[in-house]
Amino acid sequence: MDLSYILTELGEDRAQYFNAVAPPIMQTSNFAFETVADLRKAFEDEMGGYIYSRGLNPTTDILRKKLAALDGAEDALVFANGAAAIFAGAISSVKAGDHIISVRNPYSWAQKTFDGILARFGVSTTYIDGTSIENFKAALQPNTTFIYLESPNSFTYELQPISEVAQLAKQHNITTLIDNSYCTPLYQKPIEMGIDLCMQTATKYISGHSDTLGGVLTGSHERLKKIFNSEYMAAGNGISPFNAWLLLRGLRTLPMRLERITQSTQQVLAYLKSHPKIGSLLFPFDDGFPQQTLAKQQMKGACGLITFTLKEGTAQSITTFCEGLQHFLMAVSWGGHESLILPKVAGIKLEDFEPNNLTHQYIRMYVGLEDPGYLIKDIEQALARI
Repeated sequence: MDLSYILTELGEDRAQYFNAVAPPIMQTSNFAFETVADLRKAFEDEMGGYIYSRGLNPTTDILRKKLAALDGAEDALVFANGAAAIFAGAISSVKAGDHIISVRNPYSWAQKTFDGILARFGVSTTYIDGTSIENFKAALQPNTTFIYLESPNSFTYELQPISEVAQLAKQHNITTLIDNSYCTPLYQKPIEMGIDLCMQTATKYISGHSDTLGGVLTGSHERLKKIFNSEYMAAGNGISPFNAWLLLRGLRTLPMRLERITQSTQQVLAYLKSHPKIGSLLFPFDDGFPQQTLAKQQMKGACGLITFTLKEGTAQSITTFCEGLQHFLMAVSWGGHESLILPKVAGIKLEDFEPNNLTHQYIRMYVGLEDPGYLIKDIEQALARI
């Protein structure tokens, strides 16, 4: 299916809303029926029509169709945020006494779901170095029912061999879920590699404007209907029509934003690599990245996030550098128009900071839509402060 068709036409029956170019926001809680028979039919399959916006809504449905098509999936569900999508995907795949395999150091709310919630019901989790398929094989247990992936993750960018993990999981009837937020469907298509559920935080690149939250699960219609009729409806954590509309707006410009950010990232990356005050550097497509070959096999592109250290970095020098930046906002997340900086030291008590622990020195930079020369000048003056 052509990308331009997906972004500008798919799901948009303009004759239904006065031929408006932009789809309307169906800001309604419920929907009326002409006959008892029509209402009865709707009750028989809530995922097949509109009854109550906690379930389906016309604005949200336009977004669902586009996101499913972008991933090459049969269907999609859109949640209030990415954590809700992970939660639904995980809890729908396990029962009391089951076992999960997860990549080590996953997204914090994924780990809290595994260790803080599912553990209450006897679900155990093994965290592994996911860079090798052999580690997945070694972690398998007779009761393993769910594998959680992040490829690449969003701080140190470790990748997993996606097709190999998917093949292994299918041999053992294990459900796989991947967080594809770093790549978006434009730079990586895990469904085509055999993954069962593909998640992305639409808050980031899909939105692109840092003004809404959203989470997406794509997969087979059968699997997502099961989630819809249970976890999605019971938790009531579907996206609102207004936020769905904001994501539709952001989706229109996704290709050009990623192209711009990709080009700018390369320029900022080259500058950082040439600067004498920069120590180590992590970026999936960089020649020095240990999994560069796998990254280029699985991904069509890489952009936005760069993680680096300062030479002989201390808590003070990291703080001075980050606070010295004038045009990078210090904040979590990424994917919006604005460039960001996030030092690892912000999450570590000063007395616990270890200068010889490389991970404590990590600084994550997100390159936004600003002119790269403008950003490089800002980095230059901040580095001059240390």
